Amino acid sequence: MASPAADRPAADYPAAEPVPEPGERARHWAIRARLSSMLEAMLDGCERFLDDHPFERGLWLVVAFAGGIVSWVALPTREDWIAALLVAGATVVLAVLAVDVDRRPHLRLAIAGLAVMAGAGMATIWTRSAMIGQPGIVGPRVATLQGEVIERRDEPAKGRARLVIVTALPEMSGPVRVRVNLPFAKDVPGIDEGAQVSLRARLMPPASPMLPGAYDFARAAWFDGLAATGTAVGDVKVISPSRRNTTLRSLQKSLADHVRDRLGGSSGTIAAAFASGDRGAIAIEDEDAMRDAGLTHLLSISGLHVSALVGAVYWIVARLLSLFPWVALRIRVPIAAAFAGALAGLAYTLLTGAEVPTIRSCIGALLVLAALALGRDPLSLRMVAVGGLVVMLFWPEAVLGPSFQMSFAAVIAIIAFHSAAPVRAFLSGEHHGPLVRAFRSLILLLATGMVIELALMPIGLFHFHRAGVYGSLANVIAIPLTTFVTMPLIGMALLLDLLDLGGAAWWLVGKSLDLLLALAHFVAAQPGAVTMLPPFRATSFLVFVCGMLWLALWTGRVRLYGLVPAALAITTMVTTPTPDVLVTGDGHHVGITGEGPDLVVLRMGRGDYMRENLLELSGMEGSLLPLDEWRRARCTEDFCTVRLARDGRRIMLLIARSRNYIDDMDLAAACERSDIVIADRRLPWSCRPRMLKADRTLLAQTGGLSIDLASGSIRTVAETQGRHGWYRWPSTDDTVRRASPRGDKDARSRAPAPARPPQGRGRSVPSR
Repeated sequence: MASPAADRPAADYPAAEPVPEPGERARHWAIRARLSSMLEAMLDGCERFLDDHPFERGLWLVVAFAGGIVSWVALPTREDWIAALLVAGATVVLAVLAVDVDRRPHLRLAIAGLAVMAGAGMATIWTRSAMIGQPGIVGPRVATLQGEVIERRDEPAKGRARLVIVTALPEMSGPVRVRVNLPFAKDVPGIDEGAQVSLRARLMPPASPMLPGAYDFARAAWFDGLAATGTAVGDVKVISPSRRNTTLRSLQKSLADHVRDRLGGSSGTIAAAFASGDRGAIAIEDEDAMRDAGLTHLLSISGLHVSALVGAVYWIVARLLSLFPWVALRIRVPIAAAFAGALAGLAYTLLTGAEVPTIRSCIGALLVLAALALGRDPLSLRMVAVGGLVVMLFWPEAVLGPSFQMSFAAVIAIIAFHSAAPVRAFLSGEHHGPLVRAFRSLILLLATGMVIELALMPIGLFHFHRAGVYGSLANVIAIPLTTFVTMPLIGMALLLDLLDLGGAAWWLVGKSLDLLLALAHFVAAQPGAVTMLPPFRATSFLVFVCGMLWLALWTGRVRLYGLVPAALAITTMVTTPTPDVLVTGDGHHVGITGEGPDLVVLRMGRGDYMRENLLELSGMEGSLLPLDEWRRARCTEDFCTVRLARDGRRIMLLIARSRNYIDDMDLAAACERSDIVIADRRLPWSCRPRMLKADRTLLAQTGGLSIDLASGSIRTVAETQGRHGWYRWPSTDDTVRRASPRGDKDARSRAPAPARPPQGRGRSVPSR
């Protein structure tokens, strides 16, 4: 080929650009081309996947809405919330502009839809938090309250009534809600809903989690509008009695009292819970047995109770109308029966207190009735998704609670299990007589119970750190007994009581509930009936939920991929190490694990609340052992020294027992010999342990601590709270993430030295 210079002068050509090294430009463009082709192939693969595997788009949109709610709670600051909303909006714009609708319609719709719903979920809970969130009081106090009682719940098993009073507090701009426990010894006639009362109470701000993984009452109180909780310490005066003639709460109380009058003992308290939702009179030992047997869900008015009532009314009305041809030919029997069932469900929901779980169950039952009236499949995941979306629109914070998670997980597990191809094939098999059909139904019922138990057990372990192992077997008997025997008998007995003929029916109710309680106590008493785990990371629980949703919402073999993340999450849950040292946020309670079946504690506490929480959060079933009675501890009136051995290392702990003044030199020497120092007061700068100084200054910033000595890691309450309104942060936001051999120098430098007493020498510290 001829050179260009041969055709025209070289001056006609621009100057040559710098020539890159050989192969440089080729490599650059080759990398860009490969990356572009890989991205195109990935997008095409996603489009083919969505096209080859039909799925319900609405189900995943509802999941994205719930994901937005969880993301808002997980993200710590307002800036993060705004950034997440901007990212969701940018994702929608990018999907619309960058993804070709003709080439990748499914992918474009999926990206845009999920981003919109995730952003909508975040905006919904943020709006609700801003509208109804109630900050708590600053600190403990004793105050005189005067206001209106808007709620009263009697708890005979605990010897008290629980009042919610609308009153004024000095630091609050307007009336606020305060929850007060009123011992029955101080109760007087006339303290009902609507009454104006005056009382003196010891108030506390809503409590944040005492330890990482514990129940967050402050968050629940924020969305319930509670500014403080407390206990009445003086006489209660009724300023003006209630002017309400009849309220739903008074009807509920009257119904519960009537049931307990007709049926005494433990069976009467359970019957009252079934009829009215009043669980306050159930004995603690019966409630513990029901919990350990996996039957606690029967005690709360949930989907089982509402569905049983609605289904019974629907069936009875449909059968009665079918007996009259003149009526059946002129009206649509399914619509009339569905209308009657809906009225019964609404009445039952209002009568039992209209709590959020009951409302959620009622919504689900109404959707099922609507599907029956329209001739659609009533048991479909679409109905579950619609019900969940309605609940999240009005109560988005319910997503974070165990009630929402367990009820919807159970329903989704049932529908997904029965829609699986092997189960459908099993149900459609040839019938060989009533005995074979009964055996097949029994197998299916047992398998369904096991599926539900496997789906609910990680949820129970995450929230309560314990779960019943034999719940699936117990529910095989308990659910049919409750649904088809006990509840119909309670309804019949209440109807017969109108004619004073309910004695025999109540006797049968008592026998059925005695059988239920005997089953609960028998199952709970079996070896290994309860499994307990220490708190595990929320990320593990989230991975498990994502895997189970993938398993439930897809169809075909692709759904089995969800077993991989679910199995990995369960593995991390089971292998979560038990923390060696537990320190509450006030430093007043300390627990030490790994020293036998008992939990070694600094203080025993006055009630069962602290004992039960420390045992659950340590994943132990034993009892408490006082630190000063433990053989590895040496205690004086003011301090205890503890020697622990972990993975071949010896760890020395110094734990304060009092707030008496200690000589600075003695304290500094004791701290120097210690690896970890724990105190419920401020310690001077001269106290310099080798690893960690968890005194009042540090604990005010971190909240409760869970310390793993083997790995040196420390979990704090503060790291899970963020800057949400329900958590009160100190002036500084420093937190401890990991113990260092050099100690927490910043915490030591921030800790001011306590003022010296004007005279006298300080107390001594136990020597090594």
